[in-house]
Amino acid sequence: MTHHMQTPASHLAYLTAQNRIPAASVLALHVAVMLSKWAMRRRTRLSLRTLDPHILRDIGLTQAEADFEARRVFWRM
Repeated sequence: MTHHMQTPASHLAYLTAQNRIPAASVLALHVAVMLSKWAMRRRTRLSLRTLDPHILRDIGLTQAEADFEARRVFWRM
């Protein structure tokens, strides 16, 4: 059995393709997707602070780069 990982954006694309969704619902979906992305970005950046130096080297980051990324605000790419 194959599993395809679906992202919030793919769910949003499917739902907005259905013509029965009111505009307010589409807006609410867009907001929910944005909030989900922000939460994931925040968790990912905060987790950089806990990585050991050898793991950072494996992913091609220095400690300074990881610290810089971890300090970035979640709404910035």
